[in-house]
Amino acid sequence: MTATRSFTAPALSRRPARLSSQRTKVLPTVLLLIGAIYCLVPVAWVFIAASKAPGELFNSFSFAPGSGLLGNLGDLFTHNGGAYGMWALNSLLYAGVGGLLSTLVSAAAGYALAKFDYPGRKFFFGALLAGLLIPGITLAVPQYLLLSDLQLAGTRWSVLLPSIISPFGIYLCKVFADGAIANEALEAARIDGANEWRIFSNIVLPLMVPGMVTVFLLQFVGIWNNFLLPYIMLADQSTFPLTVGLSSLLTQGSGSPALYSLAITGAAVAIIPLIALVLFLQRFWRLDLISGGVKG
Repeated sequence: MTATRSFTAPALSRRPARLSSQRTKVLPTVLLLIGAIYCLVPVAWVFIAASKAPGELFNSFSFAPGSGLLGNLGDLFTHNGGAYGMWALNSLLYAGVGGLLSTLVSAAAGYALAKFDYPGRKFFFGALLAGLLIPGITLAVPQYLLLSDLQLAGTRWSVLLPSIISPFGIYLCKVFADGAIANEALEAARIDGANEWRIFSNIVLPLMVPGMVTVFLLQFVGIWNNFLLPYIMLADQSTFPLTVGLSSLLTQGSGSPALYSLAITGAAVAIIPLIALVLFLQRFWRLDLISGGVKG
């Protein structure tokens, strides 16, 4: 009897702990599920609304697909001489080139902050952290005044140049370089006679690929969805990105309700490249996890 009591008592004492641990796991899952529904329902509605003809869109509200998807797509890409395709190419230029340049600058600056000791390093890092606290919207007007003095306002450079420097991207690369790049590897390369450029290009960059992919994705999405900066900088419709172009469609739609359907369809099409980019780049994070598991 004493042996039975010694085994059953701990078992009974473990049950409340198991129940509490299960509850603590269920609560975060429920919160994440609610957050996912909150984020995905508007996206789902945009795709469903894009499939509805103008009459179907304004007569009733439902999540049932419509019958006007092909007509909406045809009207979208032929409206105003194919302006939507031009806006899409501009967005691809701003987000692709701007994201790539910003990633390279962030990787170089983050590596320098993480692995070099020079006068003013702490000051620069403090200024970087202060830059993270400044909303980007507050810099739009000063950037316009500066680029206007340089005779660049109204050109594509006025959207590309401000997007190259990203304090958050530099901070992410600095943190990633601290953990991914061993000081011993850098010292061994210097002893072997490698210069700093060769060390950066042949050793540092390959090790920082997962962090750089993250920075590129964040920058690409941020530039792709940016509205205020190109809205302030650009006046020529041929240089508009998708955000400003679709906004102009909504403005014109006050007098022509059919343009609302074009704007919704254009918004749905504009989401597709972002989804494709995430699906394509996630393999780099998987490779990093696999390599970390092998090393461990």
